[in-house]
Amino acid sequence: MSAQKPATPPSGPRGPGGPGPGGPGGHALVMPTAKPKDFKGALRRLGGRLRAERLRIAVVLVLAVISVTFMIMGPKILGNATNILFDGVVSKQIPPGTTKVQAVAGLRAKGQARLADMLSSMKLRPGQGVDFAALARTLLLLVGVYLLSAAFAWLQQYIMAGVAQRTVYRLRQAADEKLARLPLRYFDDHPRGDVLSRVTNDIDNISQSLQQSLTQLITALLTIVGVLIMMLSISWLLALISLLAVPLSVLLTVLIAKRSQKQFAAQWERTGDLNGHVEEMFTGHNVVKVFGRQKEAIAKFDGQNAKLYEASFKAQFISGMIMPVMTFVTNLNYVAIAVVGGLMVANGRISLGDVQAFIQYSRQFTMPITQTASIMNVLQSTAASAERVFELVDEAEEEPDAAVPVALGHTRGRIAFEDVSFRYVPDAPLIEDLDLDVRPGETVAIVGPTGAGKTTLVNLLLRFYEIDHGHILIDGVDARQMTRSDLRRLFGMVLQDAWLFTGTIRDNIAYGREGATSDEILVAAKAARVDHFVRTLPDGYDTVLDDDATNVSTGEKQLLTIARAFLADPDVLILDEATSSVDTRTEVLIQEAMAALMKDRTSFVIAHRLSTIRGADTILVMDRGHIIEQGTHEELLANRGFYHDLYASQFEEALEEAS
Repeated sequence: MSAQKPATPPSGPRGPGGPGPGGPGGHALVMPTAKPKDFKGALRRLGGRLRAERLRIAVVLVLAVISVTFMIMGPKILGNATNILFDGVVSKQIPPGTTKVQAVAGLRAKGQARLADMLSSMKLRPGQGVDFAALARTLLLLVGVYLLSAAFAWLQQYIMAGVAQRTVYRLRQAADEKLARLPLRYFDDHPRGDVLSRVTNDIDNISQSLQQSLTQLITALLTIVGVLIMMLSISWLLALISLLAVPLSVLLTVLIAKRSQKQFAAQWERTGDLNGHVEEMFTGHNVVKVFGRQKEAIAKFDGQNAKLYEASFKAQFISGMIMPVMTFVTNLNYVAIAVVGGLMVANGRISLGDVQAFIQYSRQFTMPITQTASIMNVLQSTAASAERVFELVDEAEEEPDAAVPVALGHTRGRIAFEDVSFRYVPDAPLIEDLDLDVRPGETVAIVGPTGAGKTTLVNLLLRFYEIDHGHILIDGVDARQMTRSDLRRLFGMVLQDAWLFTGTIRDNIAYGREGATSDEILVAAKAARVDHFVRTLPDGYDTVLDDDATNVSTGEKQLLTIARAFLADPDVLILDEATSSVDTRTEVLIQEAMAALMKDRTSFVIAHRLSTIRGADTILVMDRGHIIEQGTHEELLANRGFYHDLYASQFEEALEEAS
C-alpha cells in the first residue's frame, strides 16, 4: 500500500500453523505459550462458555462417579476371591470334623500363637477345601463390575467429546464472526501469524484440554477420594504409609517438570528457527541457487538442526525420567506395604485378600495424583490460550452502521470529499482538510511518492477506515449513512497484489459476481485477455489453482483478477496499480480493455507508472496526505511542478520530445 502505515505493521506471514509433534504417552505437545495474566479469570470465562452444556456436564459427573465407583470396587472383590482361595487351601489342611475354635486352640497349645491369630481371622471350612462355586460367583461379579465401569467411562467420554466440540465450535464461530467485524486498523496493528494462531492453534489447544484434561481431572479427583476411602476402610496404618509417598512423588515430579519445561521451550524455539529457515530457503530456492549459496544454506540448516537435536534430546530425556522415578517411589511404597501388610496378616489383624486389594489401591492412588499435577500444568497453557482468544473476541469493533441506513441500488458515480481529515496515529496527521469533487464517469488518477496517502484515500472511500473529520458523499449521500456492505457493493477493485483462492480458474473469476453463468464468465475472460492462455492449460477453465497459484505466472494471476472485476461490472472502479505485474505488450491490451470497462463509469486509478494514466480526466498529485496539484496530464506538465519532476524522473526522453 502506498499509504503511511501505523507504527506496528503486520509482520507475520499469512498461513495456518501446524500442530506440534506428539509427546510421550500419547499426549500432544502444545507450543508453549506465556503464562496467563489472570489464570482464574480466564478459566472462569471459559467455564462460562460451558454453561450451555451444564446439563450434559452434570450427566458426565454422574457417569464419572458411577464408573469410578465400579472401578474402585474391583480390587476389593478380587481380594475376596483371594480370601476364598486362601481359606480353602488352609481349610483343606485341617482334619475333617475339627472346628475352627478347636484348630485355633490346638495351635496356641503348641506355642504357635501367631499362626493361631491368623486362622482366627479366616473363614475356615475344615477338610472341605476351596469353594469353587463361591469363587466363580465372585470372579463373575468382578468381570461385571469392570465391564460396567468401562461402559460408563465410554459413555462419559462420548458425551464429553460432544460437549467439548460444541463449545469449541461456538468459540471458533465467535472468533470468526469477530474477525469480520474488526476494523482494518486491527490487522495493521497485529501480525497476521499471531491472529491466525489465536483462531487455530489456541482454539485447538482449548479443544484438547476440554475433551481430555477436563474428563481426566474429574476422574482423577474422584479416584483419589474413592481410593483413599477404601484404603482407610481396610487399614489406617497402611493408608498412612501410602500417603507418605505422595509428597515425595509430587515433589520429584515438579522438580523434573520444571527442568524439562525449559528444554521444551528451547525445543519449540529452535523448531521455529529451523522451520523458518527451511521455508525461507525453499521459497527463495531459485535465488539461493543463482547466487551459489547452497553450502551456506546447508551449513546454517545443519547448525540449527544440531541445536534442535540437543534441546529435543534434553527435553525428552529429562521428561522421560518422570516415569522411572515414579516407578521407583511406587515400588518402595509397594515393598513397605507388602512387609507391613504381611506382618499384619500373620498377626491376624488383616486378611491376605485385603493386603492384595490394598496394594492395588496404592498403585491406583499415586497415578491420579501425578496426573492431576500434570493436568494443572496443561490448564496453565489452556488458560493462556483462552486469554488470547478472549482478547480477540473483546477487541473494539467497527463503528456500527446507521440505525436507519440509506440504500443505493446503483450510483451515478458522483463522489465528493468535503473537508476530510484522517490520521493512523493520533499525533501524526496524514490527510488534512481534503476537498475533492469527482463527476460521474470521470477517471481520476492518483499519483505521488510512497506514503503520500494514495491507497489511504481509497480505504477511506470504502470505509475500511473511518475518517476523523468531514464527509465523503456518494451521489450526495454521506457514506456513513449507508451500511458498509451496501457501500462496498457499489465498488469493484483490482489490487496490485493479486489474490486467488484454491479452486478452479472458473470459480476464481466467478467470485466477482454471485450466480454468474458460464457465458458471462467467458465474456469477462475474453475482455480481460485471459481466455487465450486459459485454453492452453490442460484442463482449461477447470484447472485447479493451488494455495499460492504457483501453476500460473504472476502476470496471469493479475489478468484473472482483472477478469473478476470485468464480471462484477461495478458502478465505481478502483484500480490499484492493476497492470504492474504484466509485460509491456499485455499491458497495452489490458489498457484497451480497461478503457472499455471504465467508459461512462467513475474510476479511481492509483498509479506509479505515469505512462498508464496520461488519458485520465483528472490527475491528483498527493504528497503527505494533501492534494498538491490537480489537472490533466498536459496541464500538470505545463505547470512544471511536482508532477513534472515526477514524470521527468521516469520519462526524461519523452519529456524532451514533448518540449
